Amino acid sequence: MFLGKVIGTLVATQKEASLDGLKFLVVRRLSVDNEDERGYVVAADAVGAGLGEVVMVATGSSARQTVMTDKRPCDAVIMAIVDSWEVDGQERYNKVESG
Repeated sequence: MFLGKVIGTLVATQKEASLDGLKFLVVRRLSVDNEDERGYVVAADAVGAGLGEVVMVATGSSARQTVMTDKRPCDAVIMAIVDSWEVDGQERYNKVESG
């Protein structure tokens, strides 16, 4: 799993039938210090995330273990919208304060 920020959407009108009904978002990786990192992923959205939100992403076989992605050819899924996180007793991100 990794933390990321939703930076865009992906629309594909022609796709494998088992992907119908899924929303795809472009996610940029974040460091534990809430800094942008290199690397992007296209992830199926299982929780209704939106542009600019910080999310938790699962990849690999774990990405196919949500209700929405079960038995679908997904390699990344947004499985949580992050409210806050803390490292070594120090808050690194808070959705309310960042919004």
